[in-house]
This record gives sequence, structure tokens and C-alpha cells, in this order.
Amino acid sequence: MSGSPNSVQPKDRPTTRQAARRAATRDEIVDAAWQLCREEGLAGLSLRELARRVGLAAPSVYSYFASKDAIYDEMFRQGQVQLGEMMAEHVEADVAGGRAVARRAARSFFDFCTADPVRYQLLFQRTIPGFVPSPQSYALAVAQLEALARQMRAFGLHDARAVDLWTAVLTGLTDQQISNDPGGTRWASLVDDAVDMLCDHLGLPADPPATTARRNR
Repeated sequence: MSGSPNSVQPKDRPTTRQAARRAATRDEIVDAAWQLCREEGLAGLSLRELARRVGLAAPSVYSYFASKDAIYDEMFRQGQVQLGEMMAEHVEADVAGGRAVARRAARSFFDFCTADPVRYQLLFQRTIPGFVPSPQSYALAVAQLEALARQMRAFGLHDARAVDLWTAVLTGLTDQQISNDPGGTRWASLVDDAVDMLCDHLGLPADPPATTARRNR
């Protein structure tokens, strides 16, 4: 027999096609999980119903995810990646901070959160009893906070409390919008005012007149 005793024969290695098929099935399971949670709530995720929607026997789901929490963890990871992409899109390296930039960033974050309440709950609230993100997924959340801190400093907000105040104010507005005026604009219309109040408290100077005039056009 050729080859060393410890060599892996081709039949023992998963093919690229098999790996791609497995990855596609995992993606299909997670997509179905998002849809099911949007219909039934995060706590309403049923593995039996999830398996039915993707054409698997219920026990077969465990060959792709070790537990229901593992599915939640992948959803959490996806949400954090999407949040990071949104934040990256709104970083304006050529703008030297200022309230106008802070307002745009705040509105983008608010819109991201209210666009998908289930994703918002998974990322920012503890609505699933016992679920804790894996260290790898949670590291993405920590990176988001670090990126936010850098962005706050770019705005000119150097107070160590700025990130906590920023997240508290914006998630508070988000909670109110989702809970009391879903699909409306009642609290969305307060985002700019909330940012201005926060900037006043933290000592960020007002926009120059030209900037203010452009905002009011």
C-alpha cells in the first residue's frame, strides 16, 4: 500500500461540494430561524418547526448545530456583523466630527435597530432565558463598543461616560418606538433633539452656522 499509515485517503476527506452543501444547509437553518423568530418571538423558536421548514427531521438539526443556543449564537454573530457593516458605512474619515456627524450616526443606528425588532432584541436585550453568546461572538459586540468609543472621540466627545450615555439614550428611544409606535415616527423624530441634548451635556460645541443652515434646508 502506498502512502504512510497516517495519511488521510481521499475518501476520508469531505469534498468541497459536501462542505459547500453543509454550509448552505446551515445558512438555510439560520435564515429560517430568523423568520420563525420574527413570527413567534425569540423565545418561540421551535426546533421541530424549524426542521420542518428546511425539510429536515428534527434530530437532523443537531448535526448542524449542537443546540438551540448554538443557533441563537450564529444569529447573534450575524447581527453583530451587520451592525459593524452599518457602522463602517457611516464613518466619515474626512469630516472632523461635529454634531451633524453625530446626528447622522445616531439616526443610522436608530434606523438599524427599528428596522428589525427581533434582531435588536437579540443584540441588545436579554430576552432568551439562559442564552449567553459564545466568546467568539461576544468579542464582536465588544469590538462594536470600541469602534463606537473611537467614533465618539471623533465627534469631539471625550468624556468617559459618552458611550454609556449615547447607548442609553438611543436604545431608550428605540425601545419606545418599537413598543409604542411600531412603524411610526414618534420617537424617531426626537433623535436629533436627543443628540443635541447629549452634546450639550457633554460639552460638544454647536455646529457652525453654515452647518446648521444646511441641516434646516
